[in-house]
Amino acid sequence: MHILCMSTGNADGIGDVRKEELYRASAILKVPLQQVTVLDHPDFQDGFGKVWNSTVLSNIVEKKVLDHAIDLIITFDNYGVSGHCNHRDVHRGVQRFMLDTSHREIEAWELVSTNIVRKYSGPIDIWLSFWTAHRSLNGQMHCLLNEHPLRSYVAMSQHLTQWVWFRKLFVSFSSYTYVNTLRKTNK
Repeated sequence: MHILCMSTGNADGIGDVRKEELYRASAILKVPLQQVTVLDHPDFQDGFGKVWNSTVLSNIVEKKVLDHAIDLIITFDNYGVSGHCNHRDVHRGVQRFMLDTSHREIEAWELVSTNIVRKYSGPIDIWLSFWTAHRSLNGQMHCLLNEHPLRSYVAMSQHLTQWVWFRKLFVSFSSYTYVNTLRKTNK
C-alpha cells in the first residue's frame, strides 16, 4: 500500500507540521513511511479557490503508478466526501489518468460520498452500505468494514492541527470510521 498526498496542507502556513502528522497517522495504520509520499508542488497548494490542474495531477499519478507497479488506485469521488475543492480536483486528476493510460490492468475505485444523514449515522450505516453495494451490478461496488474503528480515531488524533472538537465528533459519529463503500470507476 502506498499513500500519495497531493499537498502538505499549507493553507495556514503549517504544511511541515501537517506532513509530520500524516506520517504519524500512517504509522498508526501500519503503512511504512517509505510508502507515504507528501507533495509540496507549487500548483497544488491547499485551499478553497485554488483549482488544481488535472493534467499535471494525472502525470504525477502515472509516475507513482509506474515507479511502484501499482495496479489499484483508491481516490475520492466527484464530491470528495466533504465537498472540498482539492478532494474534487484529485478525483478529476485520477479520472484523467485512467482515461489517458494505456495500462488496462490498472483499476481505480472511488470512495462514495454519502448524504449528511448517512455520514453521521456511525455504525448504523454499515447495513445500508452493504445493502447498497450488494444491489450494485457486476461487482461495481464493494464495502470495506473497519474492524478497528478505535485505530482510525487514534490515527486521526495524530493530526493535532486539525484535532478540534468538531473533528473528534466527526470521527466518533462518522459512518466513514466504520464502513467505506467503494465504486469502480469507468475507463
